[in-house]
Amino acid sequence: MTSIWVYTQEQQGEPAAIALELVAKARSLGTVTSVYVGTGSQAAFATLGEHGVSAVIHIDPGHQLPAAAVAHALAGLVETAPPDLIMFGQAYDDRDVAGRLAARLGRSVLANAIDIEVGEATTTRHEIFGGSKIATATVTGPAPHIVLARPKSFAPEPAGGPAPTVTVVAPADPGRSSAVIKDSHAEEKEGPQLEEAAVIVTGGRGLGSADKYGLVEQVARPLNAATGATRAIVDAGWVPYSKQVGQTGKTVKPDVYIACGVSGAMQHLVGMKDSKTIIAINKDPDAPIFGVADLGIVGDVNNVLPKLIEALNQRS
Repeated sequence: MTSIWVYTQEQQGEPAAIALELVAKARSLGTVTSVYVGTGSQAAFATLGEHGVSAVIHIDPGHQLPAAAVAHALAGLVETAPPDLIMFGQAYDDRDVAGRLAARLGRSVLANAIDIEVGEATTTRHEIFGGSKIATATVTGPAPHIVLARPKSFAPEPAGGPAPTVTVVAPADPGRSSAVIKDSHAEEKEGPQLEEAAVIVTGGRGLGSADKYGLVEQVARPLNAATGATRAIVDAGWVPYSKQVGQTGKTVKPDVYIACGVSGAMQHLVGMKDSKTIIAINKDPDAPIFGVADLGIVGDVNNVLPKLIEALNQRS
């Protein structure tokens, strides 16, 4: 039976959402082992079991930055019992560990995959040219193969499995690569978050100025929606990076995506084009965003949004 390891970074005491997405795919390919990095708990491991994980390799790096120590420990485990495939999410810690592990093992990495198949070789599919084309990549050679998958490529789904067996593995000494976390700060979050929201309202440069982003927030409030942004206004300092949607931001798949003053550059479309319903408001009738929109309104957002806010408030 094909053996799959899924890198699972702990977030706020639970398995990261992207790890559960990967587990859903992994269990269709073979038996699943979670490489769980964090403090760990019976509740967190039980969640993994419910999603189809049969075994957990638990590594707690403590106050160390995890990448170097975890990659070193995994390299040692691979030497004794290599899996067929190790799956990582396209996330910061995942990429750091995957790159270091690949260097230690002398393997290549297939990155930004949207689908994975395992047989005599590992085959992955990747969106290119803003998702207008699909490229296929194949890696052969000794196991394990290493793949990084894009967020939202697979839907997490509990399988109702029992609690997994847990093996505790000490983080290896990373030597000169050692780094210690001196302090950490949790960003305060209010309202629905981009990754989980059913409705997202995103603002772009067409708003005209930073103070106009308040219109986006006023539209979002009665819809119980999360607010997003394009890279252009994030780079301009109008909103924090945590709101950025796109190739270098977050990938989202809400039920409804409302793009306000968003031109639809390829880098942005990559992060939101798979939304179920896309509504675009832009004064340029030739804006690329209308090419993916289900409903388009040609008009200045600064005229359209106040009327939309008024209509929404009358309904609430």
